[in-house]
Amino acid sequence: MSVTPVPSQVPPRIEAQLRQIGRVVAPAPTADLYAPLQQREPYAGVKVARSESYGADGRQLLDVFAPEAATGARPVLVFVHGGGFTGGNRRTGDSPFYDNIMLWAVKNGMVGVNMTYRLAPQSQWPAAQQDIAFALAWVRGNIASHGGDPSRIVLMGHSAGAAHVAQYLAHPQFHGAPGGGLAGAVMISGLFDTTTAEANPSMQAYFGADTSLYAQRSALPGLLGSRVPMLLAYAELDPPDFHAQSGQVHVAMCEAGPCPPLLELRGHSHMSEVYSINTADHALTDALAAFVTSLR
Repeated sequence: MSVTPVPSQVPPRIEAQLRQIGRVVAPAPTADLYAPLQQREPYAGVKVARSESYGADGRQLLDVFAPEAATGARPVLVFVHGGGFTGGNRRTGDSPFYDNIMLWAVKNGMVGVNMTYRLAPQSQWPAAQQDIAFALAWVRGNIASHGGDPSRIVLMGHSAGAAHVAQYLAHPQFHGAPGGGLAGAVMISGLFDTTTAEANPSMQAYFGADTSLYAQRSALPGLLGSRVPMLLAYAELDPPDFHAQSGQVHVAMCEAGPCPPLLELRGHSHMSEVYSINTADHALTDALAAFVTSLR
């Protein structure tokens, strides 16, 4: 495994606090550190279409961020949030997260799509993969009217969202178009192999209590056969299992070929790696922008 370490761009005061918080998933205290660095509405030069429905369920909603001025068909970045399979949202109240990822996308020549999906335990595997398929079908059918190019969709997930992206890629029965209808995929601090991931109640809430089914539900075998270009990353201060899962999938993919980039974001934690997007910290986004450009 060849991991590319990305030097820390975290402000020293914040990095010290992240290290004090430790290698845990801590949304609230991390959000407190990064919210003051983020933009607040109204967003100059950006059109926002909120709560577009891609299905009948109340969670099957997405927001679209596009430039106010027409600029021709842009690549589309679709973001899938985390939340331990049982929680999370594309935005809560007036929080700047995850509008920050959408604003970054628009600034960098893309149209941003921020989606929610059904949650466990009410909706178990493969509900989120079905929702990704439904959302991508909506994007293919509607994004041109927002200035997006339906042939250049990049699907990006974080944490449980990265696990859902991996599951979608790995299981062709969910694909509504060849290759899942994707030009590329980005998975940040994901879970890729249900047979080796640390067992916890959140994972079992989504994948079920019957662990005999985990091998056929693992994303790892299917990822090895995918030809969708991928970018992988994790945070230095991630809980250990995210390091282990990223390393396992990267070794397997490099042996099978092609070998995707794997970044270790130094100084970052599980939440700061995405809360820092659209700030002066470009540790992840420089690589993300280069990845999207390479797909054109």
